[in-house]
Amino acid sequence: MNSSSQRRLCFTRSRVLIPAALALAALPSFLSCTVGPDYRRPAATVPASYKEDSNWHPAQPSDTAIRGKWWELFGDDSLNALQEQVNVSNQSLKAAEAQFLQARALIRQARAGYLPSLTVSPSAARIRESGNEPFAGPVTAGVTQNEYIIPFDASYEPDVWGRIRRTVENARAGAQASAADMETVRLSLHAELALDYLQARSLDAEIGLLDSTVTSYERALELTESRYQGGVASQVDVAQAKTQLETTRAQAIDLHVQRAQLEHAVAVLIGRPASDFTLPVSPLAASPPSVPVGLPSLLLERRPDIAAAERRMAAANANIGVARSAYFPAIGLNVAGGFESDIITTLIQGPSSMWSFGAAAMETLFEGGQRRAATEQARAAYDETVADYRQTVLTAIQEVEDNIAALRVLEREADTQRVAVDAAEHSLALSNTRYRGGVTSYLEVTTAQSTALLDERTAVQIQGRRMTACVLLIKALGGGWDAASLQFVVSRPAFGATSAPGAP
Repeated sequence: MNSSSQRRLCFTRSRVLIPAALALAALPSFLSCTVGPDYRRPAATVPASYKEDSNWHPAQPSDTAIRGKWWELFGDDSLNALQEQVNVSNQSLKAAEAQFLQARALIRQARAGYLPSLTVSPSAARIRESGNEPFAGPVTAGVTQNEYIIPFDASYEPDVWGRIRRTVENARAGAQASAADMETVRLSLHAELALDYLQARSLDAEIGLLDSTVTSYERALELTESRYQGGVASQVDVAQAKTQLETTRAQAIDLHVQRAQLEHAVAVLIGRPASDFTLPVSPLAASPPSVPVGLPSLLLERRPDIAAAERRMAAANANIGVARSAYFPAIGLNVAGGFESDIITTLIQGPSSMWSFGAAAMETLFEGGQRRAATEQARAAYDETVADYRQTVLTAIQEVEDNIAALRVLEREADTQRVAVDAAEHSLALSNTRYRGGVTSYLEVTTAQSTALLDERTAVQIQGRRMTACVLLIKALGGGWDAASLQFVVSRPAFGATSAPGAP
C-alpha cells in the first residue's frame, strides 16, 4: 500500500457513514451519567413583610401586583407615548438586546456538541512515485498516475459524563441571565424617562408659580411707585419692591436651565437628537398613584436583576460539572469513508469505496493538579455568585423600604406644607392690607412675600418628590416584569438537552 493510501485508510463508505453518524446522536439517551452537583437555588434572607409598609398603605390599590405598562398608572397620555418610543428607538436597549442574542446563540453552539461532526474534503491529484523509493514494487516504481478522492469523516464524543449537558445548562442559564439583564436595562430606561418627564413637569409647575408671582410683584411695584409719586411711600419701599421682583425673575430664569437639560435627556432616551425634540410645557398637577407593594418574597420573581443573579448561580453551578468531567476519560467515536480511484469515471462505484469505524478513549494520568485547581476555581466562582445573589436581594429590599418610607413621610410633609402655604398666603394678605393702610412699612410685605413664595415652591417640590419616589418604588418592585418569562426567552432544547434545574 502506498503512502497516500495509508493516509486515507480511515475513510468510509458514504452509505454506511450517514446512518452510522445519525445513530451516534442517540447514544446520550443510553449513556447519561452527569457529574457535578445538580442546581438548587440557595436561600436568601427575606423578611415576611416590609417594615415601612406597616405605617403606610396606599389608598385602595387596584391589584396585588404591578403589571405590564406600569407608567400608565400616572394617567398621562404624553408620558405613555414617550414610553412606547423607548422600546423602539433607545440605543442602550438595542445594545442589551444584541447581547442577549449573542448569549442565545451560545446555546445553539453548545447544543451542537450533542451531534456528530461530519466533514468532506474532495481532492484530485496527479502523482508520480519515486523509482528509487525503498521497498517500492516494480508495479508502482516510477509510475505516474491520477488520484481522485471523495473522503467523508464523522467524529462524535458521546456525552457519557454529562460535560456537554452541563455546558448547555451553563449556556442556557447564561442566556436567561442576559435576558434578565436586558429587562433590567429596559426597566431602568423606562423609570429614567418617567423620572425626567415628571421632574420636567414639576419644573413647569414651579416656573408657572414663579411667573405668576412675577406678575403679582409687577403690580405691587406699580402700586408702590404710585404711592411714592403721591408721597405716601418712600424710595426705600420702591427699591425693596423692585429687588423682590427681579430676584424672582432670576429664579424663574434659572429653572429653565434644568428644564432644558431634562428635555434633552428625554430626547436621548427615546432615541432622538436633542436638537429635534421639544417637550411641551405642562405643569404637574397629578397626585402619586396607588402602588401595590405586596410581600418581600415577591421580589425574587419580580426583580429582573435578582433573576439575573439567580441565573448566574445556575450557570456557575453547571461549570462545576464541566470541571468535574475532566476527571473522567474522553471517549470518541469515528466513522470514516469515501471513494478513491485513479479514473474519474469509476470514482463513484462500489469497488472504489472504502470505510472504517473505530472508538478511542483518553484518560489523563498526570497533570500536576490542574483538574483539581479548575474544580476549586469553579466552586469558588459559584460561591461568589451566591454572595452576589444574596446581596442583590438585600439591596432590593432596602430600595423598596427606602421609597415606601419616602412616600409615607412626603405625604405627611405635603399635608403640613399645605397648611403652611395657606398660613403664608393669609399673612401676605394681612401685610398688604396693613401696608396700604399705612400701618407698616414695605419690609413687612416683602418678608411675607418671600415666605409665601418659599412655601409655595416647597409645596410644588414636595409634589414632584412624591412622584419621583413613586416611580422609584415601582422600579424597586420590578415594574410589571415576572421571572416566569425567562422560561420562554430561549429556544426549545435540542435532542438530549435537559432543562436547567431550579429555573425560576
